[in-house]
Parts: sequence; structure tokens; C-alpha cells
Amino acid sequence: MMQVAILQFTVRLRGCRSLKGKRRVINSIKGRLRARYNVSVAEVDDLDVWQTGTLGLTTCGNDSKKLVADLQKILDQLRMHPEAELIDHQIEVL
Repeated sequence: MMQVAILQFTVRLRGCRSLKGKRRVINSIKGRLRARYNVSVAEVDDLDVWQTGTLGLTTCGNDSKKLVADLQKILDQLRMHPEAELIDHQIEVL
């Protein structure tokens, strides 16, 4: 049976002074996650706040334990991002 895993996370953007700067960092995060993990990712909230970004990410498979492990790897990578501080996240498997 197919499982869908959803990760919603919020990052605080260090050094961003404008929406243009925020867009650069958010697009960098989205591009890296898409390329490395083959996931769908989009900015879902805090669109007009230049210090914070909230993104939603989804992936699917047939093993929920592997999906959660993959999302944990993504969270580990996000924690090491030089310009964004992970401040909140939620994982849900459907």
C-alpha cells in the first residue's frame, strides 16, 4: 500500500534584509532538496515575512519507516544549513 509522508518545517533566515534575499535562500533550499532527495517542496506560509520561511515537502513510497527515516535525513541537512536555522517541524504519514 502506498504511503505519503509530509514534512512541514519553518526556518529563520539569518542575514536576510528583504524579500529578495529571502527568495534566494528559499529557492536554494528547495533546489537542493529536490535534487538530492527527489521530493516535492514548496513555500506554504509566511510568504510576506522576510525573516522566516515555512515550507511543505512530500514524498511517497510503500514503507512508512523508510519514509520517516528519509525525512529525518532531510531535517539533519536542514539543521546544518549556513543561512537558515530550523526552528520548527512536523512529520505526518498518511
